[in-house]
Amino acid sequence: MSNSADARRRWFGAFFLIVAGGLVIWGQTILKPHLGDGIGFLLYWLTCFAFTGLAILTALLDIWIIRPRARASQRELLKQTLPKIERENEESHHPQPRSNAE
Repeated sequence: MSNSADARRRWFGAFFLIVAGGLVIWGQTILKPHLGDGIGFLLYWLTCFAFTGLAILTALLDIWIIRPRARASQRELLKQTLPKIERENEESHHPQPRSNAE
């Protein structure tokens, strides 16, 4: 299950992605005539690129943290399920004797 650190990390990733998307939209519409071709243009788009990179890094960090936890959870599920399947398989090959009460 996810915990507060997972939720916080995902909120940060969503925030970075929303800011990057907002910067792209804003830069292509409202700010396009004001940015020009100088250092302002370069800094603006580097900032947009930085927020995009932060979103990507946050996603990669989340994968890096979640993958071992998911693997351990799958192993635990197998440990719990396989004995149950074996018991059910044995019971189906050796049916219980019926009582005469039926």
